[in-house]
Amino acid sequence: MSDDLRAAAKAVLDACRAHGLKIATAESCTGGLVAGALTDIAGSSDVVDRGFVTYSNQAKQQMLGVPAATIEKHGAVSRETAEAMARGALGKADADIVVSITGIAGPGGGSPDKPVGLVHFAAASRSGALTHTEKRYGDLGRIGVRRKSTLQALLMLKNLAEEK
Repeated sequence: MSDDLRAAAKAVLDACRAHGLKIATAESCTGGLVAGALTDIAGSSDVVDRGFVTYSNQAKQQMLGVPAATIEKHGAVSRETAEAMARGALGKADADIVVSITGIAGPGGGSPDKPVGLVHFAAASRSGALTHTEKRYGDLGRIGVRRKSTLQALLMLKNLAEEK
């Protein structure tokens, strides 16, 4: 793992420990990279509850309870789906804070409205906080989009943990 990912993951774990918080992730385009970055650090099991890799629309619906109507109306890569994924993860996990990620890592799959590099994030907490971030990274290549998305998700978790 790169030094910046390791530092970001460690900062999340430290912030969660300081506030007694547990984490869950709900990932699509990152395919578990956020959970992987967190669990790459020894001792993370006191903070990380679980990760959901919901790459397909069916997985988003079955594992997180994302309504089919949300995906049909707004698409899998949308604010609405990211927020539903975060709410679903909170409902299914023993976690205090969650982050969700859904996007188009490329190289294909983009459209004029939803280009390669578009990623939606949502972070939510049991206390009712819900934030959304949209990033348009551009066509950085699949690895680049996934890496930047992982860093963004870790930053959102850290910020949410520090608000506690």
